[in-house]
Amino acid sequence: MASENPEIETLSFEDSLRELEGIVRKLESGEVPLEDSITLYEKGEALRRHCQKRLDAAQARIEKIVTGPEGEPVATQPFDAPER
Repeated sequence: MASENPEIETLSFEDSLRELEGIVRKLESGEVPLEDSITLYEKGEALRRHCQKRLDAAQARIEKIVTGPEGEPVATQPFDAPER
């Protein structure tokens, strides 16, 4: 759904999270009509996916796990560093 909402793709993680929190508050209030609730839920889901995508990208950039021959983690290195 995020691809159906190009404006969401341009939001920072912090702005997306703030908007998602606002949607959750509105939905939890119980004062939103059903049709509006569905629309808000769909936008909230798109925002959640966008936030997760941004978190995943940030994590990948921060560090990359280097595994030993048994598959166990033995070290970390910056994501953009060449393989050892």
